[in-house]
Amino acid sequence: MARSSIIPSSLSDGLVFTAGAFLALLIFLGLYSFLSPTPIPNRLFSFSPSFSSTSSHTDDTYDPPDETFYDDPTLTYTIDKSISNWDEKRRHWLKLHPSFSGGRERILMVSGSQPYPCRSYHGDHLLLRSFKNKADYCRLHGIELFYNTALLNPSMNFFWAKIPVIRAAMLAHPEADWIWWVDSDAIFTDMEFSLPLDRYRAHNLVLHGWPELVYKKKSWCSLNAGVFLIRNCQWSFDFMDEWASMGPHSPDYEKWGKLQTSTFKDKMFPNSDDQSGLVYLILTGKGGWRDKIYLENEYYFQGYFAEIVSRLEDITERYIEEEQKGPAVLRRRHAEGVFLSYAKERNAELGKQKGADTGPTGWRRPFVTHFTGCQPCSGDRNKVYSADNCTLGMYKALNFADDQVLRIYGFRHASLVSADVQPLPFDYPRSEE
Repeated sequence: MARSSIIPSSLSDGLVFTAGAFLALLIFLGLYSFLSPTPIPNRLFSFSPSFSSTSSHTDDTYDPPDETFYDDPTLTYTIDKSISNWDEKRRHWLKLHPSFSGGRERILMVSGSQPYPCRSYHGDHLLLRSFKNKADYCRLHGIELFYNTALLNPSMNFFWAKIPVIRAAMLAHPEADWIWWVDSDAIFTDMEFSLPLDRYRAHNLVLHGWPELVYKKKSWCSLNAGVFLIRNCQWSFDFMDEWASMGPHSPDYEKWGKLQTSTFKDKMFPNSDDQSGLVYLILTGKGGWRDKIYLENEYYFQGYFAEIVSRLEDITERYIEEEQKGPAVLRRRHAEGVFLSYAKERNAELGKQKGADTGPTGWRRPFVTHFTGCQPCSGDRNKVYSADNCTLGMYKALNFADDQVLRIYGFRHASLVSADVQPLPFDYPRSEE
């Protein structure tokens, strides 16, 4: 019986509504040596998870009658009116709901896509697979996921659409310490990796970026706005008000476009965009925001897909080799409910091996692979990429991640480009030596 191909006959792909895409990718590639993340020390992989699943003691069936900010008729979920005294309001709500407070920090992942069907042949299927990927990661790590398909503010479209969603999510989830925005074209490719939240303790916004490109090169590609952590606090509401003031909802939108293009010489389009806005706020120090912004580049907080996809088969083979010769704990079958315990053991053991780094020169799995510029929903991908670069690459990354999940259930894909799966024997992969 012939194996099923993962790719249907058509190779058109399309737009991810939320992607903060790099439209100047030739410049991006020219800056490659700066953009490649520094190999991460082995010690990072020994971190225990910095956040916990919803506590078994959480009482989500009772809401006391005491008044909270939800009873304030002047409070609005839209971006038209600022939120004030949020830290106090959130603290009061948590006091009334003590089962939601204490313990490790809680994360709400937020993602989304457009409210209408994709134009490209593969688009809707790729968005479904990408959603499953996020749902898998969240389930394994005890994170709640909100996936939005509504445009909450019609004027804040494309990459600006994330701000109204995040703002509403902060109000809807006062129990969440962090909101984790993840573009729909960003794929988790290391399902075992846990965010090192301890290192962000003094910060309120975490982005993948490079200070040298911000301050010396003044590049709008110096960070990526498609994946970030933002703390659920008053600072974040104020920051998003400032950020949104550069968007199409603002009467100063055209002015901001001109200011951004004059500031960033590598920005090749005139409209104000969210990513350039972030770089501008950090570069200029306007508003004093940058002291609370952390630019992460020690691991693939989000990694550029073009430097990752071609390495996925080799990474798979290296993991198999290490597990074959390693201790039995690397191969032991276990329940999904204790996944994080085994992930910690595996990361600690594999981290001892030579070359156990993430990044272009290491063999560790990249945490997040971001298909910036591929736009799998509309098919309007950046012209520097072929359909194979984007569509086939996304399927490979999705299967690469899915194999890590299917292993818990006793299966794996026949290959990274196959829809077929095969059962795994006991003591896999040592049994295949």
